[in-house]
Amino acid sequence: MAEVRIGENETIDSALRRFKKKIQRAGILSEVKRRERYEKPSLRRKRKAEAARKGVR
Repeated sequence: MAEVRIGENETIDSALRRFKKKIQRAGILSEVKRRERYEKPSLRRKRKAEAARKGVR
């Protein structure tokens, strides 16, 4: 889990900004969005195959 310690003279805004950046780097938000709804295995395979095809180009 992402964790940010706030320094003595640090504002909440800067700590929140660091926290958001850390979460984005860890891929937590994308994982949450992916798990919002159930995805059938056939659709998951189709999406992965499409992504692989786009990556080859």
